[in-house]
Amino acid sequence: MKRTLPCRDCRRPILWTITEAGRRLAVDPDPDPAGNAACWRDGTGAWRSRRPSADLPLCGWERLHMPHIATCPDRIEQLALPIGVASLDARRRKKRP
Repeated sequence: MKRTLPCRDCRRPILWTITEAGRRLAVDPDPDPAGNAACWRDGTGAWRSRRPSADLPLCGWERLHMPHIATCPDRIEQLALPIGVASLDARRRKKRP
């Protein structure tokens, strides 16, 4: 049984997982073949997640889930810039000589 909690922004159910780096990642509770987070329950019952790669593809006990940040309607609206505002992200990422 999946224990879900509501998202603070959109109130949809989310499943909290622990990544390989020990960080928390919110995913949508239903498996999604378009997702990029491989999720499974470990021996203690905790939900774990990782990103599948060519070297370590999806295992039989894992299911793909979509990270909630990619589907949360309120977060998507927050990420959109207002009209007349330019993003400086590309400029900030350029390496300085």
